Amino acid sequence: MSQFDNVTVIREANFYFEGKVSSRTVVFPDGSKKTLGVMLPGEYTFNTSSHETMEILAGELDVVLPEADSAVSVSGGETFEVAADTSFTVTVKAVTDYCCSYS
Repeated sequence: MSQFDNVTVIREANFYFEGKVSSRTVVFPDGSKKTLGVMLPGEYTFNTSSHETMEILAGELDVVLPEADSAVSVSGGETFEVAADTSFTVTVKAVTDYCCSYS
């Protein structure tokens, strides 16, 4: 899906890691949310409060998922999932455009 119809976009951006990661929240008619964002090269650790599906739209990163011993490479067109109440670390190799869905 390349566009979302009939949604509300929260005007204020979310900034993390001194502005190297930013996103905007999109709210759907059923109340579900997604964030659309950009990550600049670097290493970042995120904590989750709900299940997340990260769709990488463009770019390249390595991700260490909870309880994994090593990183997995992910690039544009690929996804990964993270359980609720955990954390994961990404090493962004190139500017990365992403869509994160919460459930």
